[in-house]
Amino acid sequence: MTSAPPLSVLLVGNFLGAGGGSRSICEELALRLPRTNCTVWTTSAKKGRLMRLADMLTTVWRRRRQYGVAQVDVFSGKAFFWAEAVCAELALVGKPYILSLHGGNLPAFAERRRTRVRRLLRSATAVTTPSRYLQKSFSEHLDDIRFIPNGLDLPTYQPRERTPVGPRLVWIRAFHSIYNPSLAIEMLPRVAARYPNVHLTMIGPDKGDGSLQAAERRAAALGVRQHVEFRGGVPKRDVPQMLRTGDIFLNSTNVDSAPVTVLEAMACGLCVVTTNVGGLPYLADHERDALLVPPNDPAAMSDAVLRLLGDPALADRLSRSARSKAERFDWTPIVDDWRALLASTAAKAS
Repeated sequence: MTSAPPLSVLLVGNFLGAGGGSRSICEELALRLPRTNCTVWTTSAKKGRLMRLADMLTTVWRRRRQYGVAQVDVFSGKAFFWAEAVCAELALVGKPYILSLHGGNLPAFAERRRTRVRRLLRSATAVTTPSRYLQKSFSEHLDDIRFIPNGLDLPTYQPRERTPVGPRLVWIRAFHSIYNPSLAIEMLPRVAARYPNVHLTMIGPDKGDGSLQAAERRAAALGVRQHVEFRGGVPKRDVPQMLRTGDIFLNSTNVDSAPVTVLEAMACGLCVVTTNVGGLPYLADHERDALLVPPNDPAAMSDAVLRLLGDPALADRLSRSARSKAERFDWTPIVDDWRALLASTAAKAS
């Protein structure tokens, strides 16, 4: 899209991915939009929450003559009120903006704050989400929410032959209670009883709520500590290689909308076992490209893992189907969709 007319954009969200792990969608866009004849301004990479909000509001004002359109990430909790404040200032300086809805907790938050949520959504020129779950959940508030999925740099996620699938398990997520890392530990004893060589690699930063320490204690208490490797957070560039070392991907979350880590695992051809919460049933098809289990159910998760280990044909089918689905999420057409939406939004205001 290099022949497109120039465009200047302000992206507002959390630019904290430099510390390792998954990058936010606004961070991904900041990397890719400049390749489409687009000047990109970003905010904010400040670590402290109040400092980040102050930086967002300051940047909206300070750069007001340098961008024509803004994109604002919207999450639940305090982050929602920050988005409200940013959008109020964008309206004050006369800039059109696109809202992007994220996070599995957002529908529950919207139930408690229906008027404020509806008012914010209707103030935007356009509203997007990478989650079919959120698109459906918010349809009563706004009927034209646009689905633009999360993307992958598909060539960096190369599948490998997994015949047969072995007891090499991988978990990638932040250590936080909403992602329930201890579930991956609690399912392990039943698998270890059948497969003494089982190995679980857990990758992700410690979010400081005690979930990492709880998982370590649980592994020791259940007698499976020797089967678990806690790797901490890793740079985004290392995620494909880490996934390639495993055969089965575990997603233990209690709350989610459209997790990129599950797409990454699918792209690498891992067999995915995931809880069926939030947007996961919209992303993964049970027994077609993943196995879905109830949340907080170690027996169900271990049964799914044992089923994959005992049924090579099923494992092979899920692996191939997962890779095929992931191929629909290449960044190249997705960034073009974003570029076109940002340009049309800016044009409506001119």
